[in-house]
Amino acid sequence: MLNNRKLPIGIQDFEDLRINNYLYVDKTTFIYQLVTSGKPFFLGRPRRFGKSLFLSTLKAYFLGKKELFEGLAIARWEKEWIEYPVFHIDLNVGIYSDLNSLYQTLNYNLQIIEEKWGQAPSDENPATRFSWLIRKACEQSGQKVVVLIDEYDKPLLGTMGDLDANENIRNVLKGFYGILKSADAYLRFVFLTGVTKFAQVSIFSDLNQLQDISMDERFAEICGISGQELMDDFEPEISLLAQKTEKTYQETLVELKRRYDGYHFVKRSAGMYNPFSLLNTFAKNDFANYWFQTGTPTFLVKMLKDENFDIPDLENNVHVSPEEIVGYRAEWNNPIPILYQSGYLTIRDYDNLFDEYILGFPNEEVKYGFLNELLPAYVPLWKSNQHFAASRFVKALMKGNVDGFMTNLRAFYATIPYDMTGNRDERYYQFVFYLLFSLMGQFVQTEVKSARGRADAVVKTSDTIYVFEFKMSDNGTAEEALKQIDDKGYLIPYTAEGRKIVKIGTEFSEEKRGLSRWIVAE
Repeated sequence: MLNNRKLPIGIQDFEDLRINNYLYVDKTTFIYQLVTSGKPFFLGRPRRFGKSLFLSTLKAYFLGKKELFEGLAIARWEKEWIEYPVFHIDLNVGIYSDLNSLYQTLNYNLQIIEEKWGQAPSDENPATRFSWLIRKACEQSGQKVVVLIDEYDKPLLGTMGDLDANENIRNVLKGFYGILKSADAYLRFVFLTGVTKFAQVSIFSDLNQLQDISMDERFAEICGISGQELMDDFEPEISLLAQKTEKTYQETLVELKRRYDGYHFVKRSAGMYNPFSLLNTFAKNDFANYWFQTGTPTFLVKMLKDENFDIPDLENNVHVSPEEIVGYRAEWNNPIPILYQSGYLTIRDYDNLFDEYILGFPNEEVKYGFLNELLPAYVPLWKSNQHFAASRFVKALMKGNVDGFMTNLRAFYATIPYDMTGNRDERYYQFVFYLLFSLMGQFVQTEVKSARGRADAVVKTSDTIYVFEFKMSDNGTAEEALKQIDDKGYLIPYTAEGRKIVKIGTEFSEEKRGLSRWIVAE
């Protein structure tokens, strides 16, 4: 089976995509809704989610390039196709470390615009040049100006670890974006994209009419790929992927959903698929963590550890207010808003009574990718010593070698430097234990304790169910852990599954700096 359709991996230019016959998921209905309903908009979405392509589509529309939209939804409604001056400012092109790097990127973008509309008389200030160009383009063309700013917040995200540089950049951006308010009379349309909504950047307070559509139900599917779009637009790719991976069509859909679906941008909405991961999966006909491989959340991992965040809560138990989820302040030292806005967490539920969002991992690609980044923060030798890869633990249990599994687990804990965390209490061991056992879930079914009345961990192989209970030596023994499994009835939910059940009572010793004893019983 062959499929010669061209997938737009890395194609962010709408004109290039259409001229060269790349596959396009039609999002032009949203463009028509926007251009006929208001002027200034902001859209926040995770990286590689299609924001730049959407902005490029807006650019082609406002340049009046009717021919590019033939056969698309907007062609049924738009009749005028007016050409406007379009200022496309792309902050993706810079790598930001200080104020000078910001000036270089702003100058680069402004010089491109000046090539067409002229240069402001003897003024080096980016904000003043920006203002002059807007007025000049409007006067010369006889049409109001369209301003499209891609990744407005990248300079701020790039300096998150340097508060002084971050503040300096923020002050410059305040002045630059503030022009959009004073130049309102000259503007036809304004659209900004980014990852997060920085509360201190004045555009969100000065531009009172700016509409943030990031959590607007009407635009929940503006970026990404919906389940319906997957079925309608990618049938040949799904069929070929099924053939190459030796799965049925339905099994392939289940696997795609498990790995790449699950992004929710409004309350109780349908999930959206990560477009970057889907396209790469179809191109390579193989499942992998494509999106996560393009960037690692090092800063956020450090913040979670520094703030002693309760790591197991990342699985569908992070409660945030509406104020927290839509904005961010650099001085908060709270990683949750950025984790959500960056795509590492998503909306899993909403509590009407308390007006709270409940966040969690969107899918397995993000979950296992993020946990793999977290574990080295608690166990420094995790990446440097692959002997302790999660698959080795799983292989031991698959062979029924419980003592081999526990011996590996003891060696794993022994790799943690004694002075890395100061006093390693029960909570610390629980964090490491949660991370390891969760990562094992890539290979076998695992359940990690999430409430009272459940065993600490359950691992299911094809023929055996392993039930673990852990105790710290200062408040319990391996014998007491084993007794608790029986007394609390932890085995009852698994007795009907027809598999052998093995109980493991385990004892951690702070004095011995790790796992000291275990008892196995059937």
